[in-house]
Amino acid sequence: MAKTTWNINSIPSLSGKTAIVTGANTGLGYETAKSLARNGVHVVMACRNIDKAEAARSKIMAGGSKISLTVMELDLNKLSSVRDFAERFNKKHDKLDLLINNAGVMMPPASKTKDGFELQWGVNHLGHFLLTALLYPKLEAAGDSRAVHLSSLAHKWGQINFDDLNFEKKYDRGKSYGQSKLACLIFAYEMDRRLKAADSGVKSLAAHPGISDTELSRHLPKWMQVLSPIFSVLIAQSPRAGAQPTLRAALDPDLKGGEYLGPDGFGEYKGKPVIVDSVPKSKNKETARRLWEVSEELTGQKFEVSPVAVG
Repeated sequence: MAKTTWNINSIPSLSGKTAIVTGANTGLGYETAKSLARNGVHVVMACRNIDKAEAARSKIMAGGSKISLTVMELDLNKLSSVRDFAERFNKKHDKLDLLINNAGVMMPPASKTKDGFELQWGVNHLGHFLLTALLYPKLEAAGDSRAVHLSSLAHKWGQINFDDLNFEKKYDRGKSYGQSKLACLIFAYEMDRRLKAADSGVKSLAAHPGISDTELSRHLPKWMQVLSPIFSVLIAQSPRAGAQPTLRAALDPDLKGGEYLGPDGFGEYKGKPVIVDSVPKSKNKETARRLWEVSEELTGQKFEVSPVAVG
């Protein structure tokens, strides 16, 4: 387990770096964007709701005159929006130092994306898979860059159900959420393997916030919402604390790629950000290969990891 003394305030200046944080207008994404921006990073807040994003941007900007943030529309519910966002970003920027795949939905009623995918599978995994593939050349252009993928403790109960990825036979919001977050983690590990095989300067890492008190809980079953205040006091941590594993994954110079960061407390519910382990099924290379190929097929985007191809 990694040392627990890491602190974002102990890192060198991040001036000149550019980051994208999806879902940056609230919760973990907001705290991640705020910390990066206040440490010199130019942050692109990639959000679905522009009005909320602009309000969040104004709030962060009030923290100092040298803070640099821009808002760009990104709706992970639509693959066409992901493509449009990537095209606009790639035209405006020469490089991308940090890609934080943070946005997500948790346990909503049965619903589909604009492209017909089950919502959690489509937003949490497929949308971010496509986004990463389209922005990969800019990550390569930055050299020592990172993609950080947000997973969850829920990956432990997830299964990649290749026979029914969209839960069309029988929808289970919990199992579907677990599948989507397991997919995020498998994607992070497989991307790391491919990057290292290609001798790339890009790193792929994963993180989870433990149990964090954010707006994601709005779709939880009623009985869980009733008990939520009690659980929040006992085992949950603030969004600011929950964002620390993501920030460490993005910024700790001692990390080599392929690490999974989470809280160090009991059950990984809360605590200081450290390297944590994941269940064996998240490391299955055959599952990872198949998931990568299925994700390419469903998004219509080939994702070749190769510095030579990018160059």
